[in-house]
Amino acid sequence: MKLATVHTDEGTRAARIVPGGCVLLDDPDVGALLAREDGAASADGEVRPLDEGSLAPVVPRPGKVLCVGLNYRNHILEMGRDLPEYPTLFAKFADALIGARDDIRLAPESSAVDWEAELTVVIGRTVRRASEDEAARAIAGFTVMNDVTMRDWQFRTKEWLQGKTFEGTTPLGPVLVTPDELPGGVRAALALTCRVDGEVMQKGDTSDLVFDPVDLVRYASTILTLRPGDVIATGTPGGVGHARRPPRYLSDGATVVTEIEGIGRLENTARTA
Repeated sequence: MKLATVHTDEGTRAARIVPGGCVLLDDPDVGALLAREDGAASADGEVRPLDEGSLAPVVPRPGKVLCVGLNYRNHILEMGRDLPEYPTLFAKFADALIGARDDIRLAPESSAVDWEAELTVVIGRTVRRASEDEAARAIAGFTVMNDVTMRDWQFRTKEWLQGKTFEGTTPLGPVLVTPDELPGGVRAALALTCRVDGEVMQKGDTSDLVFDPVDLVRYASTILTLRPGDVIATGTPGGVGHARRPPRYLSDGATVVTEIEGIGRLENTARTA
């Protein structure tokens, strides 16, 4: 099953993707749908064409946006670090999120805006101190994020948050895909790429993750309660602009295409705020 959140004249609506388009659901967004006890998404109803320009962040206002740093072996090595014993967690806020075709805002305060393609977990049930089995069952599905990062702000201090959550920077979507539709299920084995102005910058496979999605749900749920609609971005592979010599960053008008097989693609243009 594939779900999306779309803009309509009456506000956002959750939608189920079906052949030929989508069916609008009663819920205002995918997060609200997942929060319902039954979480059912009927395919009954009028099939409408899906306007990709109408796609909102698949979960517009998640209670938590958790992100994992340094979780692909090749990216860890390109950054000159050792493999971690524990996941490196940081957070974003919902104000950072944009839709799959929205513009990425380039804040005038930063001159080092970077890309990070990421497989992202969407939580479907409330879980705390999850066992491996409980963690697996808590995964409603997966989506795509580009964890756009202001590197000059990220590295001002040892804490990364300030470089990670500038408003209007982080596309999330285009859809949520349930694990049963993906090879590997809750431990999905998928290729991902990021292209900037048509050039492949990142090319990886989620089999290179140090901590897989189930590991991350278990670990994060030890710290706090995970609830339906929360998202966990699982980290990025090698090829970020900051690691290049010389470094390369986004500029006004740059196009960023982030794609994960079996889920979909984000197509965003960087624009000066």
